[in-house]
Amino acid sequence: MTAAAYQGVVIAAPVSLPYVRYSAKDAHWFLARALSGLLKASGLKKDDLDGLGVSSFTLFPDTAVGLTQHLGLSPRWLDHLPYGGASGVIALRRAARAVQCGDASVVACVAGDTNHVDSFRANLANFSRFARDAVYPFGSGGPNASFAFLTSHYMQSTGAKAEDFGKLCVAQRDNALRFPSTLFKLPLTLDEYLDARPIADPLKLFDCVMPCAGAEGFLVMREDRAKQLGIPYARILGTIERHNAFAADPIQFRGGWAVDQDHLYAQAGFGPPDIDVLEVYDDYPVINCLQFEGLGFCREGEAPAFIRNNTFTIDGSQPFNTSGGQLSVGQAGAAGGFLGLAQALRQVTGQALKTQVENARHALVSGFGMINYDRGICTGAAILGRA
Repeated sequence: MTAAAYQGVVIAAPVSLPYVRYSAKDAHWFLARALSGLLKASGLKKDDLDGLGVSSFTLFPDTAVGLTQHLGLSPRWLDHLPYGGASGVIALRRAARAVQCGDASVVACVAGDTNHVDSFRANLANFSRFARDAVYPFGSGGPNASFAFLTSHYMQSTGAKAEDFGKLCVAQRDNALRFPSTLFKLPLTLDEYLDARPIADPLKLFDCVMPCAGAEGFLVMREDRAKQLGIPYARILGTIERHNAFAADPIQFRGGWAVDQDHLYAQAGFGPPDIDVLEVYDDYPVINCLQFEGLGFCREGEAPAFIRNNTFTIDGSQPFNTSGGQLSVGQAGAAGGFLGLAQALRQVTGQALKTQVENARHALVSGFGMINYDRGICTGAAILGRA
């Protein structure tokens, strides 16, 4: 069944706070700055925001409702989004339906986290009950071991090589050098990628996302309101989400996108050949491959060939993660799930500055989140179109 169109509902005002490696400030500070950026970008007042969606790992012990008291907000619609890297797409879906149904008129969607010197280790120890009780006590704490497992299996089953993953990382770094908020300021060569120190075989240094602090955000409202405000906006052409897909697979080699890609493209009325910009969740290169396949840019197991046949740079074929993605910008906790969506919005509204892809009409953004030992259980995707 095809979902009802998001007729008359738009997304606007992409905001990215400059990321920092470590910060003594808490998540509330970063989320507040993102909210302030949304107000400045749109010309709205705080009281105009009657909806709020929040994603954060380090907001605890507060949730979204606690944040309303800290920030002096009184929304009539509220959402807390504990979906990690899929949070951006899911926030957009929830907010768009709230606006469409009249439950809110303007929804601010924000995600952000801090990164104290030791906070990442503490987050790993309590990431989930599965992690806390069945993984971390046995010395397999953190995503590096999990993604090493997934990457090794993918390489053995498809013939993917380190050079394939390296090509993506090098292309993303090339894109990142044009993006003002990136934490990685130096070019990356394929030789540097291949010669980097090992982290968890077969992963090396540049395969692994760097935790940091920062925040992202966007607004969802009716199209006539955006026109009234005089701000650029994009139309929402289609969205999907799926949780715990293919649970019977002994190890993850596909994600929920593969279940719902036909549904996504049926909403939009076109398919992968008409996508001008692709922004996917990229905490490790192997997950890029699962998204290329699951979103129909190539068939299952054929991402290595797809990588070899494209450049992925802003000026080349199949522009991909045009901000540099998390592997070159950094992963500001849950904000990593919003990074691609904010950049996709900039692309189709012509606000991407030095990272702008020429004549970008349609952008596809996808999310992936909540990794347990052998799989991530949240997936989502959205297609944005130029107004």
